[in-house]
Amino acid sequence: MNGRLGYKHSLLRVCRFSLIASALGVCCLYAAPTQNLDEGKITSTLEKHYGERAGMRARAWFKVLSEASTLDEKEKLLKVNNFFNLFRFIDDSKLWGESNYWATPMEFIGVNGGDCEDFSIAKYFTLLQLGVQEDKMRITMVKATTVNQYHMVLAYYETPASIPLVLDNLDHEIKPATKRKDLLPVYSFNGKQLWLNKEQGRGVLAGSSTRLEKWNDLNHRLGVDRLRQPKLKLE
Repeated sequence: MNGRLGYKHSLLRVCRFSLIASALGVCCLYAAPTQNLDEGKITSTLEKHYGERAGMRARAWFKVLSEASTLDEKEKLLKVNNFFNLFRFIDDSKLWGESNYWATPMEFIGVNGGDCEDFSIAKYFTLLQLGVQEDKMRITMVKATTVNQYHMVLAYYETPASIPLVLDNLDHEIKPATKRKDLLPVYSFNGKQLWLNKEQGRGVLAGSSTRLEKWNDLNHRLGVDRLRQPKLKLE
């Protein structure tokens, strides 16, 4: 039990500084719409850049996309959340050699790990690819009150008035925000808009997500044409 708590403390401690540092900037972005993906190219490119096991993870990811395509949205959430929560948590400074790097989903799959924003980003874009409307999703920075640290999760709103469901790499069970009293929303965004949160819920609209510099940089690196090599090999 102490080991598990220590693990959570280390995850949240790392996320605290990277998330605060990247909160606001100047940029532009729109989330990529659902598109036809070239499985062969993506798999072979990840194998070339990161090794054979990266190709195996890419094929597993495509299997998730295939199997989840006919599921209802709640089942899609569960399948995607379970898949990515198998990946390893590691802080950016160790993995990428800098304190705040937002990995693309392909980089996250390729290296087999990342920190809290990387888990949330990978889930967001995978669900977007599965046809979940971006208006239903918010990548959300929260404060984890039990350890007084900052963290990032993905929130899903079934309807505009719904209590969001939380997809988290710390607590692997998808729960409504009302059952995550340990998380206090700070700000949230998707490919269109940015919200500032003062309490559990959607928050107050604060303009376009074009204010998030890291989000714009991520958008320009989506796909497999600009893959970065990590400083640390995880396998």
